[in-house]
Amino acid sequence: SEDFIVYCDASNKRLGAVLMQREKVISYASRQLKIQEKNYTTHDLELGAVVFALKI
Repeated sequence: SEDFIVYCDASNKRLGAVLMQREKVISYASRQLKIQEKNYTTHDLELGAVVFALKI
């Protein structure tokens, strides 16, 4: 069984995540930032993307 790889990213508008295995996309998801999240620092947004990815 191959390892899974999770890619996460955040911008000033959205959070996104992709789950991959053997260089193929298994699943992807994104969502808009909530109003209070728009004031978060870049570090906090990136961490939020990781948490978002782990919850899906």
